[in-house]
Amino acid sequence: MTKELPKVAYFCMEYGLDNSFKIYSGGLGILAGDYLKGVKDNNLPVVDIGIKWRQGYVEQRIDEEGNIYDCFRGYDYHFLKDSGIKIRVKIRQNDVYCKVWKVDCFGNADLYLLDTDLKENSDHWITGRLYGGFAEERIAQEMVLGIGGVRALRALNIPVDIYHFNEGHAGFAGLELINEKMNAGMSFDKAWKSIRKEIVFTTHTPVKAGNEKHSIETLVYMGANLGFSVEQMSRIAGIPFNMTVAALRLSRKSNAVSELHTQTANKMWANIKNKSKIIGITNAIHVGTWVDKRMRKKFLNLDEMWNNHIEIKKELINFMERRCGVRLNLDVLLIGFSRRATSYKRYDTLLERVIPAYYNHHKKWLEMMKESIESTRIFFSVDRMINDYYKLLYQK
Repeated sequence: MTKELPKVAYFCMEYGLDNSFKIYSGGLGILAGDYLKGVKDNNLPVVDIGIKWRQGYVEQRIDEEGNIYDCFRGYDYHFLKDSGIKIRVKIRQNDVYCKVWKVDCFGNADLYLLDTDLKENSDHWITGRLYGGFAEERIAQEMVLGIGGVRALRALNIPVDIYHFNEGHAGFAGLELINEKMNAGMSFDKAWKSIRKEIVFTTHTPVKAGNEKHSIETLVYMGANLGFSVEQMSRIAGIPFNMTVAALRLSRKSNAVSELHTQTANKMWANIKNKSKIIGITNAIHVGTWVDKRMRKKFLNLDEMWNNHIEIKKELINFMERRCGVRLNLDVLLIGFSRRATSYKRYDTLLERVIPAYYNHHKKWLEMMKESIESTRIFFSVDRMINDYYKLLYQK
């Protein structure tokens, strides 16, 4: 990384920082949370924008008769810090006030969350449930995240060089950035060209639910178009307005989240003109959060334990496999698990190679497990992922 790093504003609909903080639903939020922690560990100039969800995501419960039902409950988090900032977003011709909370207590970079659950608002429901409601509610949520997020950064006086949209949910931030440029005297086209230099985008899923579309009429009714014409909105994301397409056309560069996903994403969006290039940056984890401390300590002392405590060989392997989650992978391609492979080849590999290695050569098995750990420890660490972001995505 270079000495002068760009200041990044990271936008995401959900963040998985801790089990006690219910503002996430799954993998997207976990990745965002790990990113925040990795950024903090490496003391990088990143600020994060999200939403404070009063009821979080749905919880499923089972009643006494075995029936599954959804549960939503309100959360009150004592660790939220009042930034003293409120901003406004006009939704359906009404001013919606958004309070800005700061979160920095989970070993994470500064995270600012917007909250509409205020007495000033008739539309306090907007930040009620993550991914809840129908089209109008989802649009309102995305307006708060995107439009409100940019306005929160301005009110907080936080300078930004790069806006990183994690999924298309933040796409309206691009419209707000164009609007700012136009208010300063630029034409629509020049403003669009200018803001593309400042935006990067991560696309995650080819699943339909992860690539939202909204009708132009509904966006205009909600005020999400910020006064842009139907023709201008269509040029950005088509009709209906596709949030992923918008992000691809508003950004100067995009990334998929694995090598295979890069191929899939490029095929999926091949017909979209004027989109940004989609490169591959593989997702990773914050090791300190997900890898048991005991495992790390054990790993550092494996050789000593093996040489000096022969009686615990099997216990050590058992500890690594069962308590630490270490498993050796058997690559089906390497052993001939193709359609033409026979059952004999499969069983021969297991009987002649795998089982003898496990039961008769414990030291060899342990060495294989160590090698397996080492082969993934660095590559699947969030430190590598963030370094790739700076090297491949953020640097101009």
